Amino acid sequence: MQWSNLEEEACSLARTVSVIGDRWTLLILRDCFLRVRRFEDFQARLGVTRPILASRLRKLVDSFVLAKVPYQERPRRYEYRLTQKGIDLYPIVMAIVHWGDVHMAGKKGRPLLHQHASCGKDFDPVMICSECGEPLDPRRVHAHRGPGARDPHHMPAAASANKTASRSRESKR
Repeated sequence: MQWSNLEEEACSLARTVSVIGDRWTLLILRDCFLRVRRFEDFQARLGVTRPILASRLRKLVDSFVLAKVPYQERPRRYEYRLTQKGIDLYPIVMAIVHWGDVHMAGKKGRPLLHQHASCGKDFDPVMICSECGEPLDPRRVHAHRGPGARDPHHMPAAASANKTASRSRESKR
């Protein structure tokens, strides 16, 4: 697996990492969800150099995660707005925030609380099964080959073991 070719891998995680897999990009996305939109505001909040910020914003625009929208004509200036593809990253960002809240917050507690506008309550993000609504536990999830898999021999170890066990059970029948 080549770092420079992750977007070509037959792995959804690798393809995602090719777009959002560095610290500045994740922090830019965090700020986007906090409604930061302008270059100068990103730079002031993050303390990142102009070239690095410009590079990460360009990559997010080129990947259709952000749209560059003019907000001023003279001089022409732009802001960066999340596209639907960008908004779909919200659960990922919130999962990372939640992990940080649980494992990295320190004695004072969480630096930010997130409130659901509909019910007015502070919340923790949860992952549930889209089919039955049960909370997901990685010990109770199994992976198997999907239609986008390229190589049948390049499967997760657990999936390969499950497939071998299934074949073994079938041959005993």
